[in-house]
Amino acid sequence: MGNTSLANPAPLGLMGFGMTTILLNLHNIGLFPLDGIILAMGIFYGGIAQIFAGLLEYKKGNTFGLTAFTSYGSFWLTLVAILLLPKFGLADAANGHFLGVYLGVWGVFTLFMFFGTLQGARVLQFVFLSLTVLFALLAAGHLLDNEGIVRVAGWIGLVCGASAIYLAMGEVLNEQYGRTVLPIGERREATTAAVNALA
Repeated sequence: MGNTSLANPAPLGLMGFGMTTILLNLHNIGLFPLDGIILAMGIFYGGIAQIFAGLLEYKKGNTFGLTAFTSYGSFWLTLVAILLLPKFGLADAANGHFLGVYLGVWGVFTLFMFFGTLQGARVLQFVFLSLTVLFALLAAGHLLDNEGIVRVAGWIGLVCGASAIYLAMGEVLNEQYGRTVLPIGERREATTAAVNALA
């Protein structure tokens, strides 16, 4: 039999999420318009690549990874569809308040997923906690027609996206070098150290 160990798909999903999140939130803070760059990333990297990562997590038996990556990949595809469908005459422009509800529903989902990270790495917990706050602020900004709240959300989004990229690169580099290059607060490391100390 050959080597049956499987590669870790999480960094792919985290990078797709992190980079696309940063680009969208550069728009939310008012730095760039919402243009084809964000839409293309939303379809291909934030969307399709994350869904691929989720399906690969299925192969590894990781229910959390499957649910997270396929869901957030689908989030990016639905967001792009919400923006593009009206341009093709296939739907009316999104109602701003209903968009707030849409973002709020994603916030509730993310809060539950955050609870699922409490046994995982500290940086993973931070990614989901900051994403929960991001969705909550974006929902509030749209429901209250408050551009200021959306801009604050944008800054949270930049931090959230950066933390996802850091976690992705931590997982890649730590595996490549066989040691901790970028600390991610991995609980297994702490548990192993404690067991070794007691041995």
